[in-house]
Amino acid sequence: MGRHGLEVPALCLGTMTFGLQVDEAGSGEILDKAFEHELRFLDTADAYPLGGTRETIGETEAIIGRWMKARGNRSELQIATKCFAPTRRGPNGWGLSRAHIMESIDASLARLGTDHVDLYQAHGFDPNTPIEETLRAFEDVVRWGRARYVGCSNYPAWRLGEALRAAERLGVSGYVSVQPRYNLLYRDIEVELLPLCVDQGLGVIVYNPLAGGFLSGKYKPGQAVEAGTRFALGTAAERYQARYWQESQFQAVETLKAVVEAKGLNLVCVAIAWVLSRPGITSAIIGASRPDQLDANLAAFDVSFDDELTEACEAAWYSLPRRPVAEGYR
Repeated sequence: MGRHGLEVPALCLGTMTFGLQVDEAGSGEILDKAFEHELRFLDTADAYPLGGTRETIGETEAIIGRWMKARGNRSELQIATKCFAPTRRGPNGWGLSRAHIMESIDASLARLGTDHVDLYQAHGFDPNTPIEETLRAFEDVVRWGRARYVGCSNYPAWRLGEALRAAERLGVSGYVSVQPRYNLLYRDIEVELLPLCVDQGLGVIVYNPLAGGFLSGKYKPGQAVEAGTRFALGTAAERYQARYWQESQFQAVETLKAVVEAKGLNLVCVAIAWVLSRPGITSAIIGASRPDQLDANLAAFDVSFDDELTEACEAAWYSLPRRPVAEGYR
């Protein structure tokens, strides 16, 4: 994990669809297959499942907890979870205040059925709480043994830099990693965030390497959004459509797919392999709605890039019109 002592696999299993897009039985099958193939780094959050409501908050962690208890395999896993998003109504029900962090870690550990997580992350940055308060609270979470390391997600470079300076000033360990969105169709982190992480030795665990499934190549220009996919998933549907369901993105994927398939390759494998090949990337979070979907992700390690494929991957991003940065999702 960057310059830090924590070691993690190059692929991490994302679980944010467990409990809504995927039921508990299906989630267990995916977890079983992942475990069988030594994919034992799991990423979750207290606010999951994605696209859910206040009534479903925490169900993803609970599913993982019940699965670990049934399998008796907690010691063989690395668990990463997060706090920040609203988990209840009322004061201190969201954010990175000391009050919310302490409440959230206790609730997550109870749902997961464990006494600690391996990585505890700020799911977003809280402009209403001094970074010093957040870092001191996270330091206590680690000192009390409830987490081994702490990291952050969706931080812009300026806020991460502020957090790194504050940690040094306070004499606390601070963030060891950042979790940003990154894929062939979204490369904004290359401008400032990724160079900062490389310079400061932070781990970079990227999410959305397949653009919510858009980089599977299964969607066609002009088609309607399919029920049961990320682009029609409850409260998350609008966000994912705004990110990727654009004519320019459809065209970029179609062009890249033609090059990939002409080489006898799978677009999913190529998209994952490209992310893992980028300088500074520690791990990529992959997801699945069925166990067999993990096969193409795992096959990414077999992909080699020649000049033509490299140029096609580069063109996918540079062919897109520039859009304003989405605040909160850097």
